[in-house]
Amino acid sequence: MRWDALFNDMEAQFAEGDRLSMEAEISERARVDAAGLCLADRLRGSLGTIVKVHLVSGAFLEGTLTFAGADAFVLNDKRHQVLIPHGAVLRYAGLGRFSVGEPSAVRSRIGLSNALRALARDRWELTVTLRGADLEDSGVTGVIDKVGRDYIDLAALRHGEARRALNVGQVSTIPFSALASVRSPFRSEM
Repeated sequence: MRWDALFNDMEAQFAEGDRLSMEAEISERARVDAAGLCLADRLRGSLGTIVKVHLVSGAFLEGTLTFAGADAFVLNDKRHQVLIPHGAVLRYAGLGRFSVGEPSAVRSRIGLSNALRALARDRWELTVTLRGADLEDSGVTGVIDKVGRDYIDLAALRHGEARRALNVGQVSTIPFSALASVRSPFRSEM
């Protein structure tokens, strides 16, 4: 019997067992870590990249991912910024493999209602597309008059008209749950 060969074989078996045990532990930790991630973390890991988003309406949007909040995100295309609630999306294409947690406690609390209130305050002309809209529906253009806890009042206007009582065709109350996207044109900073 060759003792050296026996001990080398035993050492190789123990080393392989240790390696397999470590790989299993690493895999388990990765699964546990992934279970704690939310969609916003995954989106933040792809900020600055071009993402294609398929909406529940069947439409799709493509643009550079510029913001990822707790319940909505922003895509920039060539002419518009588009605010999209997470719940309006069927799937994403083009997300990277990384996730990034939100380091700012303040920023982590900024949600869809905060963004809509800022748009209402600044009287931005917007085009709101609803979840149930068909693919040819370009949405309702107007100005947000009011933002409640879970709805907006949108004063419908013709493109380019100022928000004046005489110019308002109708005011629609739209639940957040019905929003597919809120599109605004880029404005030059003043």
